[in-house]
This record gives sequence, C-alpha cells and structure tokens, in this order.
Amino acid sequence: MRVLVVGAGAIGSLFGARLFAAGHSVTLVGRPEHVRAIRAGGLRVDGDRPGLFPLTADVDLPSGPVPDVILLAVKSYDLDDAARAIGQRFRPPPPMVLPQNGWGIETTVLRALTPPGAPGPVPVLVRVVHSVPATLERPGVVRAAGTGTLVLPRVEGPDGAAIEPFLGLLESMGYPVERRVDFDRALWEKLLINAAINPVTADHGIVNGRLIDDPWRGQALALLDEARRAAELAQVRIPAEEAERRLWVVVRATAANRSSMLQDLERGRPTEIEAISGALVEIARSHGVRLPHTERVLGRIRARAARQRTAGAAPAPGAAAGRPKDL
Repeated sequence: MRVLVVGAGAIGSLFGARLFAAGHSVTLVGRPEHVRAIRAGGLRVDGDRPGLFPLTADVDLPSGPVPDVILLAVKSYDLDDAARAIGQRFRPPPPMVLPQNGWGIETTVLRALTPPGAPGPVPVLVRVVHSVPATLERPGVVRAAGTGTLVLPRVEGPDGAAIEPFLGLLESMGYPVERRVDFDRALWEKLLINAAINPVTADHGIVNGRLIDDPWRGQALALLDEARRAAELAQVRIPAEEAERRLWVVVRATAANRSSMLQDLERGRPTEIEAISGALVEIARSHGVRLPHTERVLGRIRARAARQRTAGAAPAPGAAAGRPKDL
C-alpha cells in the first residue's frame, strides 16, 4: 500500500518504519529538522526491533499519486489544520487512520475536511487506540521503548467492510491487533489512563513511575476518579477497581518514561491537555457536573504553556519537579 504519514513525530515515525519494513511504500511528513536528518541518514529506530530505514520524508504534503491511506499522526491540537490541508490537497480525501489521544478526534477531522458550504464525500476514518511506547530522541532517531497493542472497532455491515482493508495494514506492523464491539469503552479506558498520568507528570516534571508515591499517587487517583465520573455521564461504566488496576499496570510498565504531555511542555510545544482533561470537563459541564481536580490541573497546564509561549523558551527537564501542589 502507498502510505502517507502526516505528523512524523514519535508514533508517526515508528509506525512508518514498521510499515516500511513490512513492504509498504511510506512517505513521512514532519518537522524540517526531522526531515533533514532522515534525508541525510535514514530514520533510526532504537530499542525494540531496532534498525535504520531509508524512508522518503518531506515537510509538505506530496504532489504525487494519491496515497491508499493516510496515517494522520499529528497531535490533537494540530488535527484541524492538518485535516484541512489534506482536504484541500486530496479530493476526495483518502482513508485515514487516526491514532490520537483524547476525545472527539473523528468529529474534529470530519469538520475540517467538510467545512460549511463546501460539503464533500465523507472519507473512511479508522480510529485506533494503541499502547505503543515511543519517544523522538532527536531528529532522525526514535526509540521504541517496548511493544504494545492496537485496538480497532468491530463493526458489522458496510462500515465494517470499509475498515477491513486496513486491518491487514496495521497487523503488518507486528503488533497484536484487537477488534472490539465496545470500542467506545476502549477509548474511555485509555482516556482515563491519560487523564490520570499526563497532567500530574507534566505539572510536576516527574517520570511516570513517581506516581506510585504520595502525594502524586493521590493526585493521579483523584483525576482518575473524576474521569470515571465523566465516563459514567457518557454512559460508559468502568469500575474503580478495574480503572486503578489498569492505571498501575501502565505506570509500572512505563516507569522510566516522561509522558508525552511533559515532553511537550519541556520542548515549549502545545500539549494535548484540551483533548484529554479539557474534554472531560466539557462532558461533565454538559450534564451540570463539575470536576474540580481536573479543572484545577487543566488551568495550571494552560497557564504553564502560556508562560512558555510568552518566554519563548522551554524549561529544562525536571525543572517543574519541586514541591507538589495539591489538586
């Protein structure tokens, strides 16, 4: 298959390398410094299944043949712009695989692809929940910290048939692929984990493993409990015991990792706080419910990101790891 990866960060680059190794034609679209490094010496994958991959890379959408599928791997805050550019370049838009964190991903993409007054054909969107750990170490180098799973919806009828061609594509990367009828629950299961881990580690500049210790443990559990409340409001019930078990499994498995939200803050980039904590707050408010712990940490991450944008420089890693604040 001809695969265009739009958003060649850690996950986009790693998935692109895995697809290339499986025999697919892959083009990466990423940041200039990353593209320059790949063009000069290939994409290097360290860690799990290491290798050097001579991938095609560019900073712009290519003008060649229409890809068979687009892996739209930009962060949630870049989704609108990226989908809009894809919609302008490719008419009709090709099928897209969406591996983002957060809630409302498909809605954002569809709105950008079919703006008011300019309706068009609705593309096939394949939402994926994954647990693959990856870090962009430096331009041209991505580290695969381990393996993980991919979860896709199990849909019957024409919608299910439209997804089938991409099942084999994703399986070719070598990760276990699970199909779930209750795919919304799978989305919520990951959203709960992200809502508990990312804001606390980003707020305090700590690696994931520190969440096992107080006071960060209590803060993560408070956020987890509020995320469960939002899930219940959305008619998805995840028992507290199950949610906590999943949280600590992930924390221990990624103990040495710096969360993606913390890495974004350290690099002076936007974070996915709106698609995670912000989405939970909005869901709760639509039902007349407040999530005070989530609202407070959402405000702090927003404020930190705003200060960094004003200062024009990112803090050094660990600079936020001072005395913990209460949620």
